[in-house]
Amino acid sequence: MMLNALKRIIAVGTSGLLLFSALIVTGGGTINAAGVAGDSGQDVFNIVALGDSITAGYEPGMTDPNTKPYGYAERLLEQGWYHGRASLTNYGILGLTTAGLRNYTGAIATGAAITPEGIQAGLLDPRITQFAGQTVQIGTELKVADLITITIGGNDVSSLFLKVKEITDVDFQSQLEQRLTDYTTNVTAVLENIRVVNPQATIILADQYQPAPGIALGPNYGQLMTAAGRMTTTVESVAASINREGAPVRVAHVAERFAGIEGSLTHIIGIGKADFHPTQLGYEKIARVFAELQWGEYRSPAVAVMTPSSAPMSIVVKGIELNTPNKPILKNGQNFLALKDVLNAVGATGKWDNKTSSATIIYGGRTVVITIGAKNIKVNGQNVAIDTPAFLQKVGKEDKTYLPLAALATGLGFDVKYSGQLRTAFINP
Repeated sequence: MMLNALKRIIAVGTSGLLLFSALIVTGGGTINAAGVAGDSGQDVFNIVALGDSITAGYEPGMTDPNTKPYGYAERLLEQGWYHGRASLTNYGILGLTTAGLRNYTGAIATGAAITPEGIQAGLLDPRITQFAGQTVQIGTELKVADLITITIGGNDVSSLFLKVKEITDVDFQSQLEQRLTDYTTNVTAVLENIRVVNPQATIILADQYQPAPGIALGPNYGQLMTAAGRMTTTVESVAASINREGAPVRVAHVAERFAGIEGSLTHIIGIGKADFHPTQLGYEKIARVFAELQWGEYRSPAVAVMTPSSAPMSIVVKGIELNTPNKPILKNGQNFLALKDVLNAVGATGKWDNKTSSATIIYGGRTVVITIGAKNIKVNGQNVAIDTPAFLQKVGKEDKTYLPLAALATGLGFDVKYSGQLRTAFINP
């Protein structure tokens, strides 16, 4: 029966942990994207993600060390690129409870050293020693964060939900009440710890979806949905107690997006062991809730993600997707863009010299000279090496200058990020 499968839910399998031992937490580093930064003095929208395995982006079967998670936080970073320069540091810890996050943020707030056991006993996340040693670094990152996201609480209630058919309703309600009380105490402390470090950043706290579909629970489905609703009410109350004008704490209502379609949004039903973690579709749903709260929208490229890899990628410049006959070109494994399209999108001026086969661009205090076929460009008179030279490509009756993505950052100081999942390059001056 599906209920028996539900009872075999494994928050994190040992083999799945192998993946996370290969991950290093860096700004934007948990997304399958290539990034080249321009001038470091530009404003960057900084996202710090805290919480449990949902924040970490875990899915069952992730055993290949070369595979990196693509969860809600990584998608949220992509949404940030639609609005300008953005960075992400992801500190999702597998198996973390609200008490563990309270301990962890307490150490971060004071800059104190903490051991893995001091965070939470028995955590299986192979990165936990690394995370425990980074309290000062995380405090520094939290201090400059513009957005702090949190998913937490699933590990507090999951064991109770699994016992729903084994205990009386009175016992279930009593235990639920105690866990919600503990949630209130712990998460209130978490938010207060964060406010010690960063008094004004937007904090978005997710509620907890109920992961099992009705087919798995039968008559107990309504009971667990009611319990999930009570947890949502608790999350709203905790957020409201810390929310202040100019220092918002918002609730990401994830649970309502999962209700009724849990089977497609989680790994409860499918090949292998039942698991409550989101599918890729589930992580997209979660990201959509967070993005809509922060920016009022969730965007996707016009080019379908599932199109062949040989098809042109999408180009987004200053939040606007380019629609031009001068399509990007994939050559020798690198993406090239029509220089004129990018310059027009950012408002730069350019001049072509037929004698030297070079383009001179003036933008943001820089004068850049790009010569066709040259392995270097001139930036304010100084030679700067580039890996791949620009070339001319005939488009209709005209020759267009095509430049590799990385050279836009090297020469013009643009921030260039490429998302392999979206097959989209994001260019922000």
